[in-house]
Amino acid sequence: MKEEINLKNYLYCYIVPNPDRTMPKSGFKSITVSEYVYRKFFDVYEKSKKDLEMKGITSFSGYLTSMMEELMQKYEVFAKYAPMMEKIAVDDNRVVVKDNRKNRIAEVQIKNGELYCMLDEKNDCVHVGFVYSLPEVCKTLYDHGVKMPNIK
Repeated sequence: MKEEINLKNYLYCYIVPNPDRTMPKSGFKSITVSEYVYRKFFDVYEKSKKDLEMKGITSFSGYLTSMMEELMQKYEVFAKYAPMMEKIAVDDNRVVVKDNRKNRIAEVQIKNGELYCMLDEKNDCVHVGFVYSLPEVCKTLYDHGVKMPNIK
């Protein structure tokens, strides 16, 4: 008795038009993600296609690669400053950070649509940078209309 497979339940399948070609191509690796995650990213990609093309991103694969690169940059910043900084509290419009280097507490607030450090009285100090690197803070910042810095 043949077993029927419902392909809708499987996101990851290869269609190889040329049997001599192996997947993935040389220099690339494949990853498997849940259908839910795939659809979330693909929906964003489809909605942003025109803007992405202006940045030189012309494929879904290229979009995912750029997203991973951006995330790695954010975590590199986080890893660099994590020993010096600790998140103490996150409120609706502020983040309290312990600066282990200065042995001080810094309060970073939303002020005029930007993050602003009350300790350094600046919007571009290491405390503000640390807060931008906290993934759990990003949604709150977005909800408050905070301008995100362009990381290059």
